[in-house]
Amino acid sequence: MSDARTPVDIEADIVRRRQELAVALDEIAVRVHPKTIMGDAKARVAASVDRTLGRAYVSANGAVSDARARFVDESGAVRMDRVVPLAAVAVVAVGGVALLSARRRRG
Repeated sequence: MSDARTPVDIEADIVRRRQELAVALDEIAVRVHPKTIMGDAKARVAASVDRTLGRAYVSANGAVSDARARFVDESGAVRMDRVVPLAAVAVVAVGGVALLSARRRRG
């Protein structure tokens, strides 16, 4: 069996390889085009922001759930034994800020 190729076979290979090369060059041109690079960068940034916001949402949701669990019982009723002391601290803090603010205005 002979591996000799005919001129027609060689020419067909050349045509096929030229077409493959043209496709490869077109793909490279699209990949290195500034608009493509910017689009890819924007997509990566958007994905990163989405992941970060997702993590922040999960974290905030967990914190809210923890706080709710501390001040509301399983039936949904407010736990006054925990709310009243917290409210008292808040009133004292707001009163202190108001008092300091009033003193600054006078002097």
